[in-house]
Amino acid sequence: MITQKYLDELTYEVIGSAIEVHKNIGRGLLESVYHQCLKEELSIRKINFLSEMKVPLIYKNKELEVDFRCDLFVENCLVVELKSVLQLNPIIEAQLQTYMKLLKAPKGIIINFNCFNIFKEGQKTLVNEYFKNLPKE
Repeated sequence: MITQKYLDELTYEVIGSAIEVHKNIGRGLLESVYHQCLKEELSIRKINFLSEMKVPLIYKNKELEVDFRCDLFVENCLVVELKSVLQLNPIIEAQLQTYMKLLKAPKGIIINFNCFNIFKEGQKTLVNEYFKNLPKE
């Protein structure tokens, strides 16, 4: 069963993986480079994920045509959006919240590799109502 504690530990592992990638290849490269490297790092750590997963939009029991794809869907409960931008803007957070809602994922992380320190300034974690309803442990 997924708990808040499990998600917090998983988040810590994913951010640690991003820090490892950032430490090895630096900042300012294309997002696709970080995506490939992070996939490799997660695989090394034996963390399950789907990459570029299509996010369905179901409305009144009908799947509507949209081309939403989340960068990484980790352990079927954590949405990870990767960026390599000078500054995060509100639309990126809205994108993450949308994917979390549609996938019924309780937690999501935005990781921006175009920064000096992933831990301090390069990541933002969001939770939603699904997270609040999970058991603590």
